[in-house]
Amino acid sequence: MEECPRCGTTLERLSLGDATTVACNRCGFADVPVEFESEGEDLESWTEAFERFHERVVDPERRDDGGS
Repeated sequence: MEECPRCGTTLERLSLGDATTVACNRCGFADVPVEFESEGEDLESWTEAFERFHERVVDPERRDDGGS
């Protein structure tokens, strides 16, 4: 049997009808091809995330909504 590319555990072969794949019971790896496209969302930068955290947790009195 094949070894998991993530953790090295022996993979289990799974079949349903004509479809067959392998999966790892230890780490959850599944050899299933996935097709996806990015939606192009604007992601928050680390700087923006830290500033948001600071405003909400460290210094809530400075929030525009009165800290609630």
